[in-house]
Amino acid sequence: MKRRDLLIGALGATTIPDALRALAQARPAGIRFGYAAITWGGNDRQAIDDVAALGFRGIQLRGSAVTEWGERPRELKELLASRGLTLVALSSGLMRSDAAFEAEDLATHVRNARFVREVGGLYLQVVDQRPRHRPAAGRDYTRMGRLLTELGRRTADLGVPLGLHNHMGNLSQAPDEVARVLDAADPRFVKLELDTAHYAQAGGDPAAAVERYQNRLLFLHVKDLESPVPGRPADSYRFVELGRGKLDFPAFFAALARARFEGWAIVELDRVPDAARTPKESGEIARRYLESQGFTL
Repeated sequence: MKRRDLLIGALGATTIPDALRALAQARPAGIRFGYAAITWGGNDRQAIDDVAALGFRGIQLRGSAVTEWGERPRELKELLASRGLTLVALSSGLMRSDAAFEAEDLATHVRNARFVREVGGLYLQVVDQRPRHRPAAGRDYTRMGRLLTELGRRTADLGVPLGLHNHMGNLSQAPDEVARVLDAADPRFVKLELDTAHYAQAGGDPAAAVERYQNRLLFLHVKDLESPVPGRPADSYRFVELGRGKLDFPAFFAALARARFEGWAIVELDRVPDAARTPKESGEIARRYLESQGFTL
């Protein structure tokens, strides 16, 4: 049964027009959907063509794009424009925990932010790093918050806001760890790029995260999660196409609507879970799922 029919049935004597209005209020009207090129494994030109053909309006690119177009940002800008795509964000990589790499990392990410600006893009995404040979301590969260603030201050000078991507295996993994890093960073310069699947796998509720960080959300990674993976250990997980995992996206979208979120949501799938499918076919599954939830790209 479709979600709309379930909602109408639950409303009982409520009129159908009232039920449809309730359904519309359960999803954010100002959300724009893009798709991440990571699924194509570095074949960014094919990713750009496929993402555009699927009807998405934005794309997120990775370091491979800097490798190919770093000296020719105008070429990438024109390519994206010809496909009707916005460069929503560039995945800029790690902000390392070792202080010895601080200057190098700041320089790299600022250079990448400049590339985003020259391409006409919007945001820079970074992930933090957990200490390698010891448990994380309070000083690690404090230092990372300070470092991200400094980076965010520099990218803001370029007109490119900074988003911290919560991520399994990193310093900002569990919900309380995400909070500790963000609390240590200046909210003017460090925003949250909330990833639904990573947040859920780390023990969090993405809908609750929207409520908690509604004034600090920069953009989103909309990603589904299968956990555990059939036939594998209880703590196993993998990312799957939207609607094929365990995440409660209706609740998540309702939270975004209550928060009046207006911004970009990037559908991300690290790799195609079924080798018989292509990245574009996985993207088509995501598109159909979003349409089933009442969204239009």
